[in-house]
Amino acid sequence: MPFLERDPWRMQYFAGVRCPGHVAIPTDDADAWELFPRHRWVYNKLMIAETQGIEAAPHGVEPPSFPVFSKPVFNMKGMGVGSRPIADADEYGRHHTPGHMWMRLLTGEHVSSDVAVANGEPVWWRHVVGAPLPGGAFDHWTVLAEHRLAIEEYVGAWIARNLAGYSGIVNFETIDGGIIECHLRMSDQWPDLYGPGWASSVVELYENGRWRFDDGARLVGYSVVLFAAHGGRHPMLKPADYADLLAAPEISSIQITFHADKAPEAHAMPPGGFRLAIVNCWDLRAGLGARQRLEERFARAPRS
Repeated sequence: MPFLERDPWRMQYFAGVRCPGHVAIPTDDADAWELFPRHRWVYNKLMIAETQGIEAAPHGVEPPSFPVFSKPVFNMKGMGVGSRPIADADEYGRHHTPGHMWMRLLTGEHVSSDVAVANGEPVWWRHVVGAPLPGGAFDHWTVLAEHRLAIEEYVGAWIARNLAGYSGIVNFETIDGGIIECHLRMSDQWPDLYGPGWASSVVELYENGRWRFDDGARLVGYSVVLFAAHGGRHPMLKPADYADLLAAPEISSIQITFHADKAPEAHAMPPGGFRLAIVNCWDLRAGLGARQRLEERFARAPRS
């Protein structure tokens, strides 16, 4: 299995894919850090800002103006933990945190983009936008069919300057076109929505630096998230409990996104809720309906 997947509910996307033993494909930032030491500097968010000329500095350096956005310089587990906008100098003083940084507050559309890069050249793009909820969570994500040419031009030029020689998938988070995060791995929440054969093309990219994915029939997809309140343990659903939902042609996959034998507080979750499940689908209404039925089944399931 070339895909180094730490979340067992996402192994379904890579099962049956041809996998040479010498190929390693990260889906987690910690594995990408180990595999690509030459480029691991991209996990330093202060350097990501500096490479774009965005005003930024570690906590302890006074921002010249407000508002700013504060976050950890390194955050290998994601989920927005420790991030917040800061409105003024008073608030900045109250929230000074070692290991954190501030940057100019970017406003506008937040886009997540997966890019296939072959020897430092972007050769495939897919963009995703989220419907935000309070507390750093997202109700659902839309996997767009169209290109975002402004992002592709700006980020493509950044790749050419900063990722020479790299081959693999890179994920970028942008706001109003400016890069706020870079990850040396794919978004493993929705690879089934990229189309048949995509995972096999990823293997070839990591194996020999060549990209040959037929992307001529891309469709809009949706990744719908089911959250519960934090606190207390949650019941577990088995595949048989939602097999009927998967039988609908509009539903691509269902993930139950937590470990039954792991304490809730040991999971990396956003402040806004505990993520129970994800429904990937081709029709948003169908995905929202499947989410509702999953929520009802979690409510009826026995608690361990």
